[in-house]
Amino acid sequence: MNYLISLHIIAFVSWFAGLFYLPRLFVYHAMTASTEVSEQFKVMEYKLYFYIMMPAMAVTIFSGLYLLIFYLLAGHTDVGWLWLKLFLVLLLTIYHFVCGYFITEFKAERNRHTHRFYRFFNEVPTVLLILIIWLAMVRPF
Repeated sequence: MNYLISLHIIAFVSWFAGLFYLPRLFVYHAMTASTEVSEQFKVMEYKLYFYIMMPAMAVTIFSGLYLLIFYLLAGHTDVGWLWLKLFLVLLLTIYHFVCGYFITEFKAERNRHTHRFYRFFNEVPTVLLILIIWLAMVRPF
């Protein structure tokens, strides 16, 4: 079980590293007027998303599902916090795929957002991380 928990923690830390960094790349990408720099950002965003974030998300979700099954099979009945945590993880997963959408928009030269938008967008995973960790550790209900 400790191996599975360790795998889950490693995966979600890796996933969050990408979720913190990719929108920051969007900020700088939206600010650049240089075609050469823009092309470099496109490569960086693509590799971060598909080579790091997608596998980390998949491992996080699958290891989390296994942990959920073990938790419920152990007979725990205090699961209100868990359902809220799962909802927040769903929101985080949607955020992840919205990032993928922004990558395709930048790739096609159709970005419609300013760097200010991406600065605010960049804060979403921080709020979700705080809430998810708090729920998992405190289990308030």
